[in-house]
Amino acid sequence: METGSPITITVEAIVHCPVESVWKFWTEPKHITQWNNASDDWHTPYAENDLRVGGTFVSRMEAKDGSFGFDFGGVYDEVNLNESIAYTLGDGRKVKIAFIRQGDDTKIIESFDAEGTHTVEMQQAGWQAILDNFKKYAETAKEE
Repeated sequence: METGSPITITVEAIVHCPVESVWKFWTEPKHITQWNNASDDWHTPYAENDLRVGGTFVSRMEAKDGSFGFDFGGVYDEVNLNESIAYTLGDGRKVKIAFIRQGDDTKIIESFDAEGTHTVEMQQAGWQAILDNFKKYAETAKEE
């Protein structure tokens, strides 16, 4: 297999909330723990987020039955309030998220380097499921 630049996978969604609300729901740990899972048998019991260039974040993702879990985390490379976030994961892969204001809606475009273990289709489906869960949460949550 040829080595070179990794495959980039993109997922997106339109969230029917203003970008300021979407940003809070995406970045505040009290909200991250509510939406950050791809299926109902997983959850994120713990999250921390130092949202600044050079800051770190971690979300503890676990199967609800306790059979498996892992820390998803990295370091921020770029943070533009209500516009974009870029970070490098612990394994060196890059992720970029754009928050695009569309009137009272927000389009989220999330691009990430594929990892070599799972198929591209499986990775895309997993990240899309988490993004869809975020959309559902953001559209029904109340800001505090």
